[in-house]
Amino acid sequence: MEAEPAQHPRIPAADHHRDVNGGWLRPAVFGAVDGLVSNFALMTGVVGGAASNGTVILTGLAGLAAGACSMAAGEYTSVASQRELVQAEIEAERLELSRNPHGELAELAQLYVSRGVDPELAHEVARQLSRDPELALEIHAREELGIDPTDLPSPLVAAGSSFLCFALGALLPLLPYLLGATSLLPAVVLAALGLFGCGAVVARVTARSWWFSGLRQLVLGGAAAGVTYLLGVLIGGHVG
Repeated sequence: MEAEPAQHPRIPAADHHRDVNGGWLRPAVFGAVDGLVSNFALMTGVVGGAASNGTVILTGLAGLAAGACSMAAGEYTSVASQRELVQAEIEAERLELSRNPHGELAELAQLYVSRGVDPELAHEVARQLSRDPELALEIHAREELGIDPTDLPSPLVAAGSSFLCFALGALLPLLPYLLGATSLLPAVVLAALGLFGCGAVVARVTARSWWFSGLRQLVLGGAAAGVTYLLGVLIGGHVG
């Protein structure tokens, strides 16, 4: 009785590294940062132009809705396009494996040789790994394309996380006005705390120290708000 071919286990993805492929964490973190900075700057510009509280609230709500939809659409298009490109490259590699298996085997063996493996051992490893077509495709995709075909980012996840987090970030400077504040100061305090907090969370993605990322985001967000406030002061009176 002929023995069944051995089933090769799927290569497990490393679980001790940060998410660097842009699944949900990147659009979520940067969506919140973008929402906070853009809506805070937008509102300070309107306040600088001596607009009423009602106008500030309307501007903040409009900025929240428009920005969240724009971010979600942009993330969806970006991630979907990236995914389609990766899938096309994977299919091209799959076709090449079926048309020229010996050449692909030799290519994989040579790659291991270039990394210091003995030629005979490299060829044997490549031969054994190539017995399972799906495993061979996964290995070639990892080694030649630098991608994991089993862990492609989802456009819907990216768009949803971006939309939600942008809206939450944009809501932060608007919240004091919705609760009855009549001056910009409470919004500035809350936005400053949010900017530092978002910057500290960004350190989760960039590996920078949390205090450096927090201070950097606070300075950048504060500068954006300061510029728009000055523009509001300079232009607001003439427009009115």
